[in-house]
Amino acid sequence: MPSPTCYLLLNPAASRSHHRPRLPLPAAAPPRRRVHVSCDARRTGGGGGGGGVKREAIPAGTGKAKKQVVFFDAAPPVSQRGGGGGGEGEGEGEGKVARRKKENAALGLVRRLTKRTLSLLSNLPLAISEMFAIAALMALGTVIDQGEAPSYYFEKFPEDNPVFGFITWRWILTPGFDHMFSSPVFLGLLALLAASLMACTYTTQIPIVKVARRWSFMHSAGSIRKQEFAESLPRASIQDLGVILMGYGYEVFTKGPSLYAFKGLAGRFAPIGVHIAMIFIMAGATLSATGSFKGSVDVPQGLNFVIGDVMKPKGVLSFAPDVFNTEVHVNQFYMEYYDSGEVSQFYSDLSLFDLDGKEVMRKTIKVNDPLRYGGVTIYQTDWGFSALQVKKNGEGPFNLAMAPLKLNGDKKLFGTLLPLENSDSSNVKGISMLARDLQSIVLYDQEGKFVGVRRPSSKLPIEIDGNEIVIEDAIGSTGLDLKTDPGIPIVYAGFGALMLTTCISYLSHSQIWALQDGSTVVIGGKTNRAKLEFSEEMNRLLDKVPELISVNEKKIDSKQSAT
Repeated sequence: MPSPTCYLLLNPAASRSHHRPRLPLPAAAPPRRRVHVSCDARRTGGGGGGGGVKREAIPAGTGKAKKQVVFFDAAPPVSQRGGGGGGEGEGEGEGKVARRKKENAALGLVRRLTKRTLSLLSNLPLAISEMFAIAALMALGTVIDQGEAPSYYFEKFPEDNPVFGFITWRWILTPGFDHMFSSPVFLGLLALLAASLMACTYTTQIPIVKVARRWSFMHSAGSIRKQEFAESLPRASIQDLGVILMGYGYEVFTKGPSLYAFKGLAGRFAPIGVHIAMIFIMAGATLSATGSFKGSVDVPQGLNFVIGDVMKPKGVLSFAPDVFNTEVHVNQFYMEYYDSGEVSQFYSDLSLFDLDGKEVMRKTIKVNDPLRYGGVTIYQTDWGFSALQVKKNGEGPFNLAMAPLKLNGDKKLFGTLLPLENSDSSNVKGISMLARDLQSIVLYDQEGKFVGVRRPSSKLPIEIDGNEIVIEDAIGSTGLDLKTDPGIPIVYAGFGALMLTTCISYLSHSQIWALQDGSTVVIGGKTNRAKLEFSEEMNRLLDKVPELISVNEKKIDSKQSAT
């Protein structure tokens, strides 16, 4: 396609117009200025190289063809190809350009928004505010009783008598603070803090590590003297200095007269590890809150239950495993007592059976010593009095259910009644039996008068209202809590990594530069922490340089004397 500002016309051209068609000109040709340029375009008179096309001979006396350059004040028209097909091609090209511009604009907008979002999330005050908010919610979760029925909060936080003048049950149940650690507010703050940690790692910590890993030699003594610590060593060499630095644990690199050394690079990686560990902890806590099961059950001695019957999901990610089909049998429940008679410890002998009735595990659990099987943990948390086996006048034994009686405080009291008359009558009388634990039973007659105390293990008879009563056995019940928590391994791993990376982060990243300037070595260095220790280390290091120089000089003198 010709230049948009000029056409090159060859004269004479009229005789060759049928061989070289001219480009179409516009209907109204723009005004033009002619500038004649002579050039040596020597032509041959024959037909060689023309492919059989006859050329007109150059007029005699000229020997040269004259070229004429014509400049237009306006751009020439675009050539049309294929009888109008060029217009469609031009339209398609313009459409592609427009689409490309839109795509580039959209991509630029996404990049700007991403950069702005990362800058906002990596803001340190924002991250600190998030951590304080999470800590406040955790403290609030320890004050508010968790997992209770709504009626409990209706009673404890009534609207007619708000706590602190404004806190009612609506403030607790509406945001889900009755299950604080799985509430949307708490989980949302965890997600926001995790996003802040990842943004800070991407925008700050990773670039710092990349810079720290580079070998940066300094080739100017002035730049070295600007460091936190700088000194000049006469009659020294960077080779001697490098040997001493390696003895202090530095990685040493030399390039010509320049030296670079560093140590403690792991301290630069540690903040990234701290962020990752915190993300692991929050991910594990989130999984625990949304993917676990929990249940509790009171089982009398000798009975059993199926794990899946007592477990309740806690979140949307809770999926029941096959181990929920396992059956638990309470072989025995017993307690130990202090000399004062108070309960010191209680035990449950448990057996686990699979679907085929095969015992797969047996263990006696106690407080702080649970049973773990297939991801399910069974804790010993409570005890109760299930039944009392009694003989009356040699008949029985009868199993009398023991009912818990409400007392002020944490003391437990259980009671039952042995009827002596027709139990179908409206006014039943009998022998009352009370117990605070499984080791002694207090008996009262029909009038409510104290008769005596018997231990179930003694089996000594006692006569009450003409009836001989024997306490055969006291059957206790065990209180068990069951839980599955898939987030615990992740949380433990996160805390372990957090402790390790926190300790590593206290390692100082120290850098030293040196330059051989004639017979003098200019040395300088800096560190990111422990600056006083770094200064003391540098002084000790420099004290060894003269010693090494003296040793080298003695070696040289001995070699010279030997020769």
